[in-house]
Amino acid sequence: MKQTATATLSRHRARALSVLVAEDIEINRKLAEAFLTVGGHAVRFAGDGAEAVRMASENSFDLILMDIMMPVMDGLEATRRIRALASPARARVPIVAVTANSQQNVRDACEAAGMDGFVAKPLTRDLLETVLSSVAIETH
Repeated sequence: MKQTATATLSRHRARALSVLVAEDIEINRKLAEAFLTVGGHAVRFAGDGAEAVRMASENSFDLILMDIMMPVMDGLEATRRIRALASPARARVPIVAVTANSQQNVRDACEAAGMDGFVAKPLTRDLLETVLSSVAIETH
């Protein structure tokens, strides 16, 4: 029997994740927040790629959900800059692309920029659950 996404998200309460959501569209931010907070995860938001880079350099996150098309700096460039911050003392944070464009060339560009995964919009609880499950497994 398949578990519901809400039940599965609830399992992560024992290991709440710190998630940065880089997204410029308010409704998408609210949707991500609703899905993540149901699981007890801490959520912070960046409205553009430059803000995401700044926040990633100043804070420690378990996961970054990165929109691809944002003002000021897009998600691909933001990911490249976050990856450039790498150091032996700093854990590599998983960065997952969140975009409405799921064409193979976009997926390839995300991978080339250093992203660890890809989720197509519209974001659903089940899609987000898959991402959270993989991050929870990697962080244990």
